[in-house]
Amino acid sequence: MSRQIELKTDAQLATMHKAGLILHQGLDAVVAAAQPGVTTAHLDQVFRTVLADNGATSNFLGYHGFPATICASVNDEVVHGIPGERVLQNGDIISIDAGAVINGWHSDSARSVIVGTPDPADARLSAITEEAMWAGIAAFAQAKHVGEIGNAIEDYVRAQPGEPLGILEDYVGHGIGSAMHQAPDVFNYRSGMRGPRVKAGMVLAIEPMLVRGDIDTKTLDDDWTVVTLDGSNASQWEHSVARHKEGIWVITAPDGGAANLARYGVTPVPIPQN
Repeated sequence: MSRQIELKTDAQLATMHKAGLILHQGLDAVVAAAQPGVTTAHLDQVFRTVLADNGATSNFLGYHGFPATICASVNDEVVHGIPGERVLQNGDIISIDAGAVINGWHSDSARSVIVGTPDPADARLSAITEEAMWAGIAAFAQAKHVGEIGNAIEDYVRAQPGEPLGILEDYVGHGIGSAMHQAPDVFNYRSGMRGPRVKAGMVLAIEPMLVRGDIDTKTLDDDWTVVTLDGSNASQWEHSVARHKEGIWVITAPDGGAANLARYGVTPVPIPQN
């Protein structure tokens, strides 16, 4: 991965936005399909169909040999779960991570969903993970340096009452554009580093991953699926966010993130049209 940060033109951002909206539609379909008795392979097929129907391609399928268009990580699987014949059970928490590409420009987003009747502790885990993401996105709107995003994410998580949650440190967010993974790294915690200066044309995938227990993980024999060592459940939420010369816009949300950013006093600005 090149360490040079790619700054996009407004036209390139607009293409990424198109890819992001298709990705949003695909995740909507997968979340709706995530019901007890459904296999994770079926969820992958649902997403493939949305991509095909909209003229988009997957940036996950074939990535370093990955065999599917989504990552489907269930319960103690943190990230990179491979869809297969696993049947979803009532109460499972599943993180669905996916991407879409239009004309060579990428988008990346993830959501957690609880199948059937939620365990309150898992519902809390998912809700805090999602809001930590929005706290990070809100920080990006005003940030001078990328490190401020991780500061905001950790500060939000640590401020929550009740059982403390762990913030994974081995897996982080990233730049995105003409490739799925680009510089810079976007930490989900206070790294002690300012990071690169924020500039117009940056697009960052902001993706906190939280666990109900210890943050230590291992990779299974399939060389992809990452699980918690202590068996605790995990949640992942992610959006791709553009910082342009007039503000920020969440390219993987139809409203640019307006509804969720309002509580932070942030008003996203649509990508300028050339």
